[in-house]
Amino acid sequence: MAQNEFPELREDDVVLDDLPDSLLASLEVRKRFLKSLPPDSGGLEFNVQDLQRWRPGGTVKVAFLGGSSDLHREIAEAAGAIVEACNITLDFGEDEQTGTFRTWSESDDEYQADIRVSFDKSGFWSLVGTDSIDPLIGSPSGDVGGRPFQRSLNLGGFTVRRPLNWRGVVRHEFLHAMAFSHEHQNLRGPCSEAFRWEDDFGYEPTQDNNGRFITDSQGRRPGIYTYLAGFPNGWSRAKVDHNLRTEEDTGAVVGPFDAASVMLYRFPALFYRTEDSPCAPTGDGIELSDGDIRGLRLLYGDRPEDLDNFIERNRDLARAIEAASPPSSLESAGGGSSYAESAMKRIDNILNE
Repeated sequence: MAQNEFPELREDDVVLDDLPDSLLASLEVRKRFLKSLPPDSGGLEFNVQDLQRWRPGGTVKVAFLGGSSDLHREIAEAAGAIVEACNITLDFGEDEQTGTFRTWSESDDEYQADIRVSFDKSGFWSLVGTDSIDPLIGSPSGDVGGRPFQRSLNLGGFTVRRPLNWRGVVRHEFLHAMAFSHEHQNLRGPCSEAFRWEDDFGYEPTQDNNGRFITDSQGRRPGIYTYLAGFPNGWSRAKVDHNLRTEEDTGAVVGPFDAASVMLYRFPALFYRTEDSPCAPTGDGIELSDGDIRGLRLLYGDRPEDLDNFIERNRDLARAIEAASPPSSLESAGGGSSYAESAMKRIDNILNE
């Protein structure tokens, strides 16, 4: 949750991951494409994570836009907890002689890194997994997306002032970059039922001078939809649903709900139906939980069969794409690309490594 990007922001405000609508639209189109594929030989449906997971044992490059070398080093050290927990390497491009780290620019036409960090946008957010190198994610004219010149992870305001839990923020966003989703959207979790989606009965929409929805004169509270429509988020109901609601996905790999996970937001009390909510976090929001570590080891294990499973899953996905799409549809039309073509290119790179 971002803090200090707006002068009017209070410590108790909640600012959620806020990716551009154009980028969310491309994610929805890609999700529909995957859902349209036939099940694999084992009867499992393909899910977004099949495309978003990095190769176990691989190296993921990171680069920075702006910020000092000292800040880069502290971010790399905080993200090191992820590397220690699983079989993946985050390469920040540190030059031991100069003490500098890898950088990228908005004029790049080739990838300087898989994860491109910025500090100049509002909020804390990240693309999920390999979406950061998918050129179909985001608008070609936008500054956030999967192209070489676009931001894929943002730590807004870190160059000016960091929140007290900044290490937790770094780990939260880098876990997104490792293909983790928010814990409140865990299908096995209680949050969907525990949230107060709608206003208290009879609530009179009441805003403060900054446009923040607050309790009305009779003590009635706004619900989540109303609260997030105001300052500082300004979200539509559809955007709330995308970011907070759970969605059935029979192909998803889902572990038990983990209230201690750094991927679980600390929401204000008005978000919950009860004071002692089963959706409320129990961790400190800074250290990786045991569940976070188990999830990392599940996605990026160090056993030979972990890599074998990853490769076979990608082969199954390639076969499904080929079965659903005639060869001609996998070729670019007029220089453009399709989600099928993009997926096949990624799979070819994996299988040929």
